[in-house]
Amino acid sequence: MTGSRLYPEARIVAAGDRALVVEIGDGIDERVNRRVHALALALGQRALSGVADLIPTYRSLLVNYDPVRLDVADLTHAIADLARALDDSTLPAPRTVEIPTCYGGEFGPDLACVAEHNHLTPDDVVAIHTSSVCRVFMMGFSPGFAYMGGMSPRIATPRLKTPRTSIPAGSVGIAQQQTGIYPVESPGGWQLIGRTPVPLFDPDRVPPTLLEPGDLVRFVAIDEARYREIERRLSSEVRSPTSDTGHRTPDTGRGRSVIEVLDPGALTTVQDLGRYGFQRYGVPISGAMDTFALCAANLLVGNDAGAAGLETTIAGPELRFLDRAVVAVAGADMQPRVDDQAAPMWQPFVVPRHAVLSFRGLRSGARAYLAIAGGLDVPIVLASRSTYLRSHFGGHEGRSLRPGDRLARGPGDEGTAARRMPASWLPTYLGSHRVRVVLGPQDAAFTPAGVRTLFGSAYTIGAQSDRMGYRLEGPRIEHRAGADIVSDGTPAGAVQVAGDGMPLVLLADRGTTGGYAKIVTIASVDLPRIAQSQPGDRVFFDAVSVAEAHDALRQQEAVLEQIPRGPAVSHQE
Repeated sequence: MTGSRLYPEARIVAAGDRALVVEIGDGIDERVNRRVHALALALGQRALSGVADLIPTYRSLLVNYDPVRLDVADLTHAIADLARALDDSTLPAPRTVEIPTCYGGEFGPDLACVAEHNHLTPDDVVAIHTSSVCRVFMMGFSPGFAYMGGMSPRIATPRLKTPRTSIPAGSVGIAQQQTGIYPVESPGGWQLIGRTPVPLFDPDRVPPTLLEPGDLVRFVAIDEARYREIERRLSSEVRSPTSDTGHRTPDTGRGRSVIEVLDPGALTTVQDLGRYGFQRYGVPISGAMDTFALCAANLLVGNDAGAAGLETTIAGPELRFLDRAVVAVAGADMQPRVDDQAAPMWQPFVVPRHAVLSFRGLRSGARAYLAIAGGLDVPIVLASRSTYLRSHFGGHEGRSLRPGDRLARGPGDEGTAARRMPASWLPTYLGSHRVRVVLGPQDAAFTPAGVRTLFGSAYTIGAQSDRMGYRLEGPRIEHRAGADIVSDGTPAGAVQVAGDGMPLVLLADRGTTGGYAKIVTIASVDLPRIAQSQPGDRVFFDAVSVAEAHDALRQQEAVLEQIPRGPAVSHQE
């Protein structure tokens, strides 16, 4: 952690049309990091309307904002003023948190490798690791994952050459001169030296993570018997109610079951517009991949634009309605049918009691959105009803739908404000997509030839594409001096390029931070085009300014605002 600089003035860089990166320094350094967190604290206290979320990292702060509500120039000036007046003495005093850890054996399969790499014995590694006082610099990668510095360089070890596909929750690892704890089961490439029985992430807890940036961490060695004892005690403890925290609103029974799942389709989940305010803890936004389609479907049945609905991918579900409902389907055309009679797309319609809504097959697009008047009534977890599949929370029991599941409808008038959507407003989904992008935030990490390659080439959506990101295939993009950067925040639509030169578009379930350079960020207005693309589709990139991206977004918002003022639909239709 030497050789890093604290910039005389904060550097503010556009990260697409909904985020700014505020760079405080150029490396991993406690002075730099403290100022990053002081800026996050000051900006949070300013409570600017339109600032959606903040992600403090090692050396920078990612500021998510809504350009419809907040002018980017005003935001930039406010950030610059706060950065010039920073006082990191305003930060709260650090906590010291002890982490009981069982080293070696099945809990630490790489302990011997770490020892061999550093010409030590396994006992030496444990002694050095437990004698270090580590500082939490940032959270990211996955919910509750703390990036820690301060570990002794005597046990620094490179990452695994081939990452594991699954690492148990609580695993303690080493990567170079960093140590960390995997809070949930996930893939990863750190060297595993032990495991703790203490949960690092719980969406019902306030805050949802055990560790927070600025905390000091000391690892305490325990044997397997003590590990099992702590594990049993924690699993038997009854959680205290958390309905007053705002993190989880329990199922109150207000909503009556209105949908029974007969066949879930390929992948169907409950989604809204996502959870904001928790990315600093490594919690992804999640939410609908195609926010325009979800908002339109909701507005068509008289809901708030952000009400929870169903997102279904490639192959639609088969749903029995236990009560009459007014619904709308938007997005991909999967040929909806009610009792085998064709139903319209982008228009509200009635599903009678005991009728079955099904989907004949995909014509275009990739994801369809089903909104029901009143919205879907599932518990609110971390301020959202969205499903985050990798950590198994939100939505319906934290998972995709299964046969036999039942979903409740929220309170509200059933379709009293249902509206039509003119055909001229409807998007089209083709196999070839031109998407607008804003350069950066790390376009300087690429050669001029690499940038020309991106804009002059067609890329194909690869098979390894999901809600986290779409991997593109095509000509290799050239870096100036390697793909790695000091990990920083990841805005929606960022196109990162790893060492293989292939672009990856980061989407709804992306990690909140990442360590690869991002050459461009897709304009918000065109993210639905990516969400509605399939493997094999072609993508072309067109550069636009932030102002041009904002203008296009405002035009899209104007379309949504007109839906409630459109021609009404009677309940009998």
